Amino acid sequence: MIRRRRSLGGLSLLVAVALLLPALRMQPAAADPAADAPACAYLATATATQPDGPVLLASFPSVTTGPLHNAAFLYDNAVAAIALVGCGDDKQARRIGDAMLLALDHDRYWHDGRLRNGYAAGPVTTEPVKLAGWWDDKEQRWLEDRYQAGSDSGNLAWAMLALLTLARHEDDTRYRDGAERIAHWLTVQRDTVQRDAAHHIGGFAGGTFGHEPTPSAVTWKSTEHNTDLAAAFSELAAITGAASWRVEAHAASRFVSAMWDDACACFATGTADDGVTVNRFVALDAQVWPLLALPELKSRGDAVMASIDTRLAVGDGYAYSEVKSGIWTEGTAQVALLAALRGDKTKAAALLKAIARQRATDGSYYASNIAALPTGFMLPTDPRQPRLYFRLPHLGATAWAALAERRFNPFTGTATLP
Repeated sequence: MIRRRRSLGGLSLLVAVALLLPALRMQPAAADPAADAPACAYLATATATQPDGPVLLASFPSVTTGPLHNAAFLYDNAVAAIALVGCGDDKQARRIGDAMLLALDHDRYWHDGRLRNGYAAGPVTTEPVKLAGWWDDKEQRWLEDRYQAGSDSGNLAWAMLALLTLARHEDDTRYRDGAERIAHWLTVQRDTVQRDAAHHIGGFAGGTFGHEPTPSAVTWKSTEHNTDLAAAFSELAAITGAASWRVEAHAASRFVSAMWDDACACFATGTADDGVTVNRFVALDAQVWPLLALPELKSRGDAVMASIDTRLAVGDGYAYSEVKSGIWTEGTAQVALLAALRGDKTKAAALLKAIARQRATDGSYYASNIAALPTGFMLPTDPRQPRLYFRLPHLGATAWAALAERRFNPFTGTATLP
């Protein structure tokens, strides 16, 4: 199974090394964490300094060329919008939410409720919303990343969560209506194939990959995606009162429960392309998010925490997956938030200190503590190349740091577990 990572796109390893090593050399050493502004302040400033109106923020703002340059990944921006609400800055959160609504109405091709995995960062207007891209000197043409042009189910679920978070805080039905439009498109991804009881785990497939008009169907299923979808559909059902969304939520949550592996006291990462064969690789977010999102899995908490401490702990933080070579800042913040909400103040405080050590001098947070952090997955655009996180300032890492600081659960929009 080629499992997507939301904000890495289709950047190949060779291109990545060529483009990013100069940027890595230019990164300043982290300042004293105690002297820096918190993650909330960085997010507020990063948004407020953009031109007025709807806006999408760059996921890797220090990258100046190639596929990651000026790319605003949908997932990163959704988490940033939720974090801004948790930080008490609804005004700036609305600007990102409004950009998502414009993207729904002003895609250059799609008008069916889907969003793209990534767009060009910056102001968003009623003109067709641009995708990020780059000029390739060798090919002498403008290129766009095929992953960014596609639509992952999990990314769209996060857009729903962001819009529904705004809907709870704003007297504006546009956010609820936008989330419901996305939800209708996502229902197409549900597996309704009838199988025998031993193989009928249901759930939602990964979405689409590539450009219009005929993107490829992503047929594997992700524990992470289905967790996102279960939370988003449940919240939509609560806001709209429509029982049909509870049916969708149950289909997603049942899949997540089916991924539980008693032998390792952990959740499998999902399935292979057949949608049935379980991929038992262990990734951090697939362990943490079910506990943050799904009330029926609360009893798994102690086992999961013990398992990730054994399998995924690295130094004073956590790795992305079983391929342990460095700290994944975003995931470490996710564990810090879970620990805080579970009442483990000592663990949460220690992890917040570890996260603070990944803060750059401008107040943002590095994606990793090492130059290139392996995830254990391959790039969808080039399955020969590994998918990596680089030691670059990252919007997703910063947003999760803010959520951990504020103890704000993005799946519930509260400072509590579901």
